[in-house]
Amino acid sequence: MIAAAVDSKTWIEIGPLAEDSTGKSRPCAQYKAFETAVILHEKTYRAVVVHSSSHDKRRQKKLDKAIVESKKSINAILRSLQTIYFCEADAKVAAAKVGKLSGKLHEVTPSIRPVEVRRRGRPSAKGPTATNIRYELSWELTLNAIGVDRQRLLAGCFVLLSNVPTQGDGALNAGKLLQTYKGQYGVENDFAFLKDPLIVNDLFLKTPSRIDALGMILIIALMVWRLMERNMRTHIENTKTTLPGWDKKVTTKPTAFMMTTIMTNIMVAVIGDQRVLLRRLNPKQLAFLEALGVDSSVFLKPQCKCQPIIPTKGAQKG
Repeated sequence: MIAAAVDSKTWIEIGPLAEDSTGKSRPCAQYKAFETAVILHEKTYRAVVVHSSSHDKRRQKKLDKAIVESKKSINAILRSLQTIYFCEADAKVAAAKVGKLSGKLHEVTPSIRPVEVRRRGRPSAKGPTATNIRYELSWELTLNAIGVDRQRLLAGCFVLLSNVPTQGDGALNAGKLLQTYKGQYGVENDFAFLKDPLIVNDLFLKTPSRIDALGMILIIALMVWRLMERNMRTHIENTKTTLPGWDKKVTTKPTAFMMTTIMTNIMVAVIGDQRVLLRRLNPKQLAFLEALGVDSSVFLKPQCKCQPIIPTKGAQKG
């Protein structure tokens, strides 16, 4: 299927899927797709061949190594060949063998030229020097650009098999199918928090029920963590604004970690039944609080409620 996609040259351009540009040093991967069908266990599935401009660097390095090895092995064979032949027929036979050394990575182009060779013995003093005609075999070793480009395309492809329809309810085209597949990374990346050795290695629980309870607490904490991030990004989208990011730059994709880092210097003193901020909040902290739908009173009033950024059905937009 991958070979058919590469040979057909009828790709569907998808473009980049990354939300943020990674800069000039690491440009966003560009995607294109080719769709066909495959029958497995008497069932027909969609087979979407996807090419990524940055897919599997190990395969590209393996191809670069294969190119070097191919050139080295061909040169070793060529150095062992005879280059001067007494008759043209023998030279042509040898040239045909040289031409067969061409492959998907390199091309060997043989050529034959006649050369005059002085005959053995003492030359005659009365006339021109007697010579014989010999045939010299030479060759040119070049990179097979078309073949190498094809191998690079093959190395950059992978296949998605799916039974998601192309029309009707729940239909997804090739681009949406790839986007859904790539979206798994976001889920798996979130759950890396639950597998962090700094968290798991420090736990000691005696009963399975307590392990279950702690696992639920961690998942709820992760949900709240991501909801805060979603709230901030929705606020930015609604207001067409930005928030302070790393390295004194603004961002349209704030993270919950970024927000907690900004909030680290906040100190609250409890005097009787009252709470007092020991230091005024700076503009960055206030900006993040607004994006979360709260204000500075969130640190002073335990019953404080946030203003909804993401409206629910039947509720007005806050």
